[in-house]
Amino acid sequence: MVAPSLPPVEDLNNDSGSMTLEPTPPRVESAPKGPMKTRVLCIDDDQDQCDLLQVALSRMGFAPTTSTSPSEALELAVKESFDVIVTDLGMGEMDGLALCERMLGARPGIPIIVLTGQGSMETAIGAMRAGAYDFLTKPVEPKLLNISVARAAQHHRLIAEVARLQEALQDQPSASPLVGDSPVMERVNDLIRRVGASDASVLIHGETGTGKELVANAVHAASSRSAGPFVALNCAAIPPHLLESELFGHARGAFTDAKVARQGLFLEANGGTIFLDEIGELPLEMQAKLLRAVQEKKVRPIGMSTEVKFDARVVAATHRDLEVEVAEHRFRQDLFYRINVVRIDVPPLRERGSDILKLASFFLQRSTSKGTQTKLELSPQVAERLLAYDWPGNVRELENCMERAVALARFDHLTVEDLPEKIRAYRADRFTMSANDAGDIVSLEELERRYITRVMKLLGGNKARAAQLLGLDRRTLYRKLEKYEGGPIRAESGEPS
Repeated sequence: MVAPSLPPVEDLNNDSGSMTLEPTPPRVESAPKGPMKTRVLCIDDDQDQCDLLQVALSRMGFAPTTSTSPSEALELAVKESFDVIVTDLGMGEMDGLALCERMLGARPGIPIIVLTGQGSMETAIGAMRAGAYDFLTKPVEPKLLNISVARAAQHHRLIAEVARLQEALQDQPSASPLVGDSPVMERVNDLIRRVGASDASVLIHGETGTGKELVANAVHAASSRSAGPFVALNCAAIPPHLLESELFGHARGAFTDAKVARQGLFLEANGGTIFLDEIGELPLEMQAKLLRAVQEKKVRPIGMSTEVKFDARVVAATHRDLEVEVAEHRFRQDLFYRINVVRIDVPPLRERGSDILKLASFFLQRSTSKGTQTKLELSPQVAERLLAYDWPGNVRELENCMERAVALARFDHLTVEDLPEKIRAYRADRFTMSANDAGDIVSLEELERRYITRVMKLLGGNKARAAQLLGLDRRTLYRKLEKYEGGPIRAESGEPS
């Protein structure tokens, strides 16, 4: 976050380095707030000092508001939004330290700069203990005031941005982070790390519900643009006649409802990443305009005769096979090549093996933390059904399943009865060990070894739960594991040996 550019302030200096008025202006209670200007509330029971700060801060490019009453200033700070508070320390009605404490109680997190004519260490420590952001002695040098207010404003904006991001994460719609360490997901994560260092366009392909937007977010986070905005648009959710305005913006009066000018998503994503989800749903006419924008790094808002440059990385996603769409003339070949510089294929959940239980546990934990339900665990029977199911809705369907199970759970663990009927009744007509060896034809003994090894990995090495899930007694399981691993297997703590 960059502080506003500030004009030179040397003309505010006199020979002694303190601020002077040239000449004394008429009293102005509140400076007009210009776009992107930092609002500063100045409090001093001496009107001349208020006027002095008014002129100095205005010339520095800030938008000051002054008050000679601490109590009135407190009310004003509650009613209006300010970025920085500048207050005198020694005031008759209420001293600056008391004002600091009360101001931070009313407006937590707002930076307060304390001014005093007594520049002692004890005074500075008292101000900081009261919650002040900075401490300046009178007469205040304009350059120091400029730096202090600019830094305080930047600090305040960073606090607000962190709060906004935390709120956005809490309010994030149904989605899961990139949980899992299956081989297919390790390849995806490796590709994300490698492509993050470049600025190349990325095309993410995957079935509905696999988490393509989460992958796009991960690409953004791994890039040098991670501090910039991540702007997402679902191309299938916007009516075709509104897409151009949404992406490129419009001028005021460009069409009937354009009462104010609006910058499009490409300009909003400046310095960051624009994510175009379901790009395969774009009409051909819009594809041509998008191609020009991506190639030229310029957009022309509707109703404007000039183009505007933007600097944003383009990441697109689709569940369609765009090569087939190109062959069928439903997607432009030149646009396909432009966005398909690096392709990331997100695997369906049915190919992610052990990730199914990891994701289920993650959703289970998150769902219980939202409500009053105590912590729940997966039972071996539930784990078996989750692993057997084909998950046509992928990660999104699994999340929905876990939320439903939490709502219906009666015990401290999930039971098969808590699962949806289609998962309880599902019977796979095939058994695939993994995406890598689906075509292998092996002996029953080898198939058993692979399956037991897989179950042990899925359950984190818990032999008691594995034996229960496999329908084996523990001694039988231990003998098989000894055979596979070529050595004796130690019983887990608390189990009979």
